[in-house]
Amino acid sequence: MTEDTTKAGGAKPRQTRTGLTSTGARKASAKSNRSRAREFALQALYQHLVGRNDPTDIDHFTRDLAGFHKADAAHYDALLHGSIDNAEALDTLIRPLLDRKFEEISPIEHAVMWIGVYEFQNCPDVPWRVVLNECIELAKEFGGTDGHKYVNAVLNGLAPQLRPLEVEADRASGKAKA
Repeated sequence: MTEDTTKAGGAKPRQTRTGLTSTGARKASAKSNRSRAREFALQALYQHLVGRNDPTDIDHFTRDLAGFHKADAAHYDALLHGSIDNAEALDTLIRPLLDRKFEEISPIEHAVMWIGVYEFQNCPDVPWRVVLNECIELAKEFGGTDGHKYVNAVLNGLAPQLRPLEVEADRASGKAKA
């Protein structure tokens, strides 16, 4: 027999989320190898966007950073090199959803959008909602105060175009906002 865990009035007790810092960010120990790969790719893409450093040099530098061994190296490689190699095509998809020039967008938000669009296009094993959520989390953790809202708007606008069947299936089942 199961124990009834509802409070008076029928409300269930609130579950606490473990693995979060006091600011609500995930603790490093609670992050998956793919989440870590995205973080390292974001740092590397930032170096590319800001410093225009050579991708091979960026790659070698990033792989030497503390904690890289806990990241999914294959996913990191795909995100870093795929985003840089396809930067023009990624920007072409992103540009129509922007309300300003790329030069006015933070390099963090720009890199996060590259990661999101790249994953939408090339990582069908990652559900579109996971891609969106991971990119929002990256923007919250590394970007400006409201940068995550901008990333959310752009990627949420691109999801139906890049993952139409998956987004439509979620909407039909009531999982996604219309």
